[in-house]
Amino acid sequence: MTDIERYVRAATRDNTRRSYQAAVEHFEVHWGGFLPATADSIARYLVEHADVHAVSTLRQRLAALGQWHLSQGFPDPTKAPLVRQVLRGIRTLHPAQARQATPLLLQHVRTAVQCFETEAQQAEAAHDLPALLRARRDRALLLLGFWRGFRGDELARLQVEHIQAEAGVGISLYLPRSKGDREGLGVQHRTPALKALCPVNAYLQWIEVAGLARGPVFRKLDRWGNLSDAALNSNSLIGLLRRMLERAQLPAALYTGHSLRRGFATWATANGWELKALMSYVGWKDAKSALRYIDAAQRFGELAVPAPTPLLPGKD
Repeated sequence: MTDIERYVRAATRDNTRRSYQAAVEHFEVHWGGFLPATADSIARYLVEHADVHAVSTLRQRLAALGQWHLSQGFPDPTKAPLVRQVLRGIRTLHPAQARQATPLLLQHVRTAVQCFETEAQQAEAAHDLPALLRARRDRALLLLGFWRGFRGDELARLQVEHIQAEAGVGISLYLPRSKGDREGLGVQHRTPALKALCPVNAYLQWIEVAGLARGPVFRKLDRWGNLSDAALNSNSLIGLLRRMLERAQLPAALYTGHSLRRGFATWATANGWELKALMSYVGWKDAKSALRYIDAAQRFGELAVPAPTPLLPGKD
């Protein structure tokens, strides 16, 4: 790989590169399209998948195909008027409500943390290091993820050497790369120490019991309690989060990797955070993105009827 190719590759996030590659493969291999494509073939591709994929998925496929043509020196057929009109028609005839993650509310965070703390105390009493590692890791992951409004990929990319934490004061976390960091300058996140459910104490207890001095903060633990040197895969965090919540007897199947982020946004809104302050803290660049995460019912404050806690399957 030449230096030019290396820098060009670095300009695109790994997840974006993989999704674009899959989209081009779907058009060319699975559908049987030819590249370079014409506007007519792109339009037919959209029509044949109009009732199969969401408009957001079709737009992502168009972005991938457009990028392929431009990178190969061809005109971009996805910008043709015919393609735009077809996509507009699909959006009209196949409206779909955007799916949103269920927010993990603060009371559920508290329930889970209490469960993990009980597990840690029992593990210490039984001198069970694997169980203690799991309890401390899961508590730190949940509290850092919630109070910072982190996405799964951000939690997976945290490095010990990029974090400064002081008990009773706060924690500073540096991410060299982030989805909202378009300039690639890195982002510094700060969170104060809290009187309860403190992410700072949870982080310090985790790295102490795990003996971590550098490398990934959150790592895989196998069934025997062996701690991996590699970071958790961001794609595995949904499953991990659900297993964590199952241990606390919470309706785990409702939650996704964005539930922590939406849960914090819901809490912050209910506690009077202005939208601008919330956007700055979490890292949203525009209000439209932020509003998708905020539960509108919270704006009614104490007058709103609290939603009942969902029951686990088979319980009444």
